[in-house]
Amino acid sequence: MPREKLTLPRGTKIPNHIAIIPDGNRRWARARGIHTLKGHKAGFDRAVELARAARELGVHTVTLWGFSTENWDRTPEEVNYLMKLYVKLINDYLKEAKKDGVRLVHLGRRDRLPGFLLKKIDEAVEETKNNKNYIANLAIDYGGHDDIIRATKQMIKDKVPARRVNKKLFEKYLDTKDQPYPYVDLLIRSSGEQRTSGLLMWQMEYAEMFWESDHFPDFTPDKLKGAILDYSRRRRRFGGNDVEEHFKFKPEVAAKVEVNWWRLANIPDGTRFRDYAIEHLKEQWGLSKSLAKDAAKLMIAATIEGEKSKWDKAALKLRKFYRLIKDEVKLAFEPKVAASLEVNLWQRIKSSSDAQVQDEVEQSTKKLLAEVYRISDFQATKAAHLRALATVERRRAELNGNDELHWAKAEDYLQKYYAALKDRVA
Repeated sequence: MPREKLTLPRGTKIPNHIAIIPDGNRRWARARGIHTLKGHKAGFDRAVELARAARELGVHTVTLWGFSTENWDRTPEEVNYLMKLYVKLINDYLKEAKKDGVRLVHLGRRDRLPGFLLKKIDEAVEETKNNKNYIANLAIDYGGHDDIIRATKQMIKDKVPARRVNKKLFEKYLDTKDQPYPYVDLLIRSSGEQRTSGLLMWQMEYAEMFWESDHFPDFTPDKLKGAILDYSRRRRRFGGNDVEEHFKFKPEVAAKVEVNWWRLANIPDGTRFRDYAIEHLKEQWGLSKSLAKDAAKLMIAATIEGEKSKWDKAALKLRKFYRLIKDEVKLAFEPKVAASLEVNLWQRIKSSSDAQVQDEVEQSTKKLLAEVYRISDFQATKAAHLRALATVERRRAELNGNDELHWAKAEDYLQKYYAALKDRVA
């Protein structure tokens, strides 16, 4: 059964160049009690699938690090098996590469590769050299230091005078020369490892890092999509100023009006409830009074439906609310997704036990903040934790007859939450 076509929300910032370090093939195999060579085979099959998925999602350049300059220390049996797998990978990929306009490029040394592999690489490079749509870099016997050393040696061999040496010239001697996107936007490393190990050292200058806990054979196209969405939420400054509009709310004011909102949340209608809603939305989102009124009507209606556990109706109102927010604040989130995440958060709060509520709220809030404010899951962690603590105190206050001590703690955590959020998105 063919898998469903991958799509990304409108407004997603898609990386031009993704580099992948496919760690964990052998660990994946050992965990399943099978030979480690079968783990490599599973990883290679996954690599072909991911390259296809990346094209489907609009990524121009994909670099796959198959074999490093240090990997020769492995057993002759494993090295020989890997070299034969590279031939199979190229054979499996070449037909669709030619069909989809993918240019295959070898990164790394040539002098140590076996003749049968070198012949296959040269064949693939020659047959795809004129393709313009995408680039697939196969890094085999590649090391970042080695790339730079080889480039330097070639410059010396070409007798390049020191006065001519600059960044632009040096790039012409690297393995990624003549590529439209030699610089990596997003590095993905699987199996819980959190280092670059020297891959594309020069070209990784401003790369965003995504660390995947699962072993590479379990890194599915859907997880690749998730990594791209995580990348899209990040704000890349490249050492300069942030040109995005800042949020100007005051954390102490936002916290106070939200606690007031919480304390009135069980009242389905009434002027005070509406006034607090308007004040809260004006402060948090910087809306005009008129827009805040419209937003408050939608949020109140959604809250009332949520109190009755009418989640579909609540989601519909929230979708309209978030569409209004998006149009005014010019954020790139998807209103439908944000509404779904918000309803999920409400459900977690309502259905979780006291022991579970903090973790449930923290995880749900992290996803919501990442979507709405366009930050990574990692960047959302601190704010999500503080909001979860505030929610726990709110719950304790309500269970203890509106205990003022717990409400004070809730407000304190909310203030810290808004400060952390502003620090991240401002």
